[in-house]
Amino acid sequence: MQVQTFYDHLDNQGFPLSQKQKMQFDRYFQILVEWNTKINLTAITDKNEVYLKHFYDSLAPIFQGLIKNEPIHLLDIGAGAGFPSLPMKILFPHLEITIIDSLNKRIHFLQYLANELDLTKVHFYHGRAEDFAHQATFRAKFDVVTARAVAKLPVLSELTIPYLKLNGRLIALKASNIEEELAQSQKALRILFSQLDRSVDYQLPNGDSRNITVVVKKKETPNKYPRKAGTPSKTPL
Repeated sequence: MQVQTFYDHLDNQGFPLSQKQKMQFDRYFQILVEWNTKINLTAITDKNEVYLKHFYDSLAPIFQGLIKNEPIHLLDIGAGAGFPSLPMKILFPHLEITIIDSLNKRIHFLQYLANELDLTKVHFYHGRAEDFAHQATFRAKFDVVTARAVAKLPVLSELTIPYLKLNGRLIALKASNIEEELAQSQKALRILFSQLDRSVDYQLPNGDSRNITVVVKKKETPNKYPRKAGTPSKTPL
């Protein structure tokens, strides 16, 4: 996806970019490629591919009408180089973004990136999702949790649901054909007092298939969840 095509697609969907936003996306790409020579952030470094498979793909929750330009508290788990939350932050500046990542080098990258892009109301924390979820300042504090290609839904649910307020939503960006994964997640969702809201397949402009799955938290998460670091992935619910 060429840069102008990216602009045109957003314009056609009702999201015309300001000159500042265009500059932010351009600088994001530059910093991503620069830092990728020092730490492993992404295997995708071609400009057209970054704009399609990182920037455009990260905006899917907005295109699907799941995220509005409102001052909601959004937590991004396993964001890596900032996807999907920071492209959404560029497009919707009113969002308040928190990212937790287990690698301190990535946190340094994200802090530098946010400063260079002049992003406000963004917060970065180094550590494990399983640990922060038991802290009072994080547990049940977020309207939305996003995760892009992080883990299968039974594991992802345990890592994310505890962070949500009642009726908060987990928005999982995934590859398509996740019927088996959805079936495997039923036990975990029941234990975590959450339920599937929707699972929508869609395509990127190049024809690649994608999926967005939304889970809603219906009751407070039992205190024992998430289990200690590493356990959810080794022994899924």
